Amino acid sequence: MYKCVTTTAEVRKYLGGAAVVDGRQLVAFDFETAPFEAYRNEPKAALDAHKSIIVGISFSVAEGEAIYIPLAHRAGENIDNPTELWVFLAEFFANKNVVKIAHNLAFESAFLYALGIVIQEPVYDTIAGAQLSLKSSTEFRTLADSGLKTLAKELLGADMPTFGEVAGNRHFDELDSSDSETIRYACADSDYTLRLYHLVNGWFDKWLPRHRYIVENIESATSVYCGIMRYNGLPVDAALMQSKSAECDARLIKLKADIEFMVGDIKIGANCSTSAFKNYLYKDLGLPVLKTTAKYQEAADDEAMVLLSEWCALNRPELVPLFKLVQEYRKVGKLKSTYIDGYAKQINTATGRIHPDLMPLATETGRFAARNPNCQNMPRAGADEIGVRNFFTAPAGNVLLAVDLSQIELRIGALYCRDETMLQGIVKL
Repeated sequence: MYKCVTTTAEVRKYLGGAAVVDGRQLVAFDFETAPFEAYRNEPKAALDAHKSIIVGISFSVAEGEAIYIPLAHRAGENIDNPTELWVFLAEFFANKNVVKIAHNLAFESAFLYALGIVIQEPVYDTIAGAQLSLKSSTEFRTLADSGLKTLAKELLGADMPTFGEVAGNRHFDELDSSDSETIRYACADSDYTLRLYHLVNGWFDKWLPRHRYIVENIESATSVYCGIMRYNGLPVDAALMQSKSAECDARLIKLKADIEFMVGDIKIGANCSTSAFKNYLYKDLGLPVLKTTAKYQEAADDEAMVLLSEWCALNRPELVPLFKLVQEYRKVGKLKSTYIDGYAKQINTATGRIHPDLMPLATETGRFAARNPNCQNMPRAGADEIGVRNFFTAPAGNVLLAVDLSQIELRIGALYCRDETMLQGIVKL
């Protein structure tokens, strides 16, 4: 049964009835959010804890039931005393005797952190549980395969209502808090999160008990701090970005002119990969096709250009200067599009910082990943003439610290293989 509650006393009573397992209560929760007025027309602003607020919270302590607490709806009744509620919830999210369960815990963690609350262990992220227990039909299950609605349908046979079906073109705070569809949508998220928790842990207990330990004690706690790190973001020097962008533009104009002086009126495009330029290389100049695309066409990517440059050094030395220009043109163009223009697009208009998505389980190998933007693949310090890493600055009174684990893959391999030669070797690294 799903219902709406509007007093802290009702919330206390409901959460107090949570089942106790191994000495701890189990409670699943979920936030509904909506943008501040200034960001109402900005896509995905409701997902940004700097641009939106928590409109309501749902809790579930048993499968098939949940409560919804409306906080900031523009229609219908809201909680009678928000201050009293948040005093209680601050204590709840710090309670060491309650397992706080959420699907994509980093999201909830960021919104709580915006309110000055750091959710404390024990916590459980059902996305992490799903990723460590499931695979798609062919490969490691990514975040795109692990949405709550996807898993609920796939594993529990439930067609959960979608946001579009319930809200249409409206934000969640525009829905009537007392409407049954509003309550059903909000409550279903926490209800099915709790169901997924029991399902995944049952699978762990039967097949991989150690993975349950990893989810409960490592990955879920990591999700909390991923949310906090994303909320804090990275300060950037936007003025330096603009300056370097102008430098790159000037450099690209010069390189393009030099290349066109050598090839004539051939259209080379943004990275020398146009059909006209490929025809020039392979037909007009008669160069060998040393690499092809997936469709068996002549390739013109970085590797192809390197191969052609090396071939020309031995067979057509007069063309070596052309390929040096082409490689430089492509390099500067990529640096500008990826690390200047690409990063600049990700600067948050509310904070002036970049807030990348951090994903601990986004790769099959278990490596961390980042996107929007991918801050893990920026050029090393001193390895590019632009100095991309200089775009990121420390807040006043702080410094940036670079830390890396030396030969971590080799060390893990030695640890698991227990090979004496490897173990002796890594000691010397």
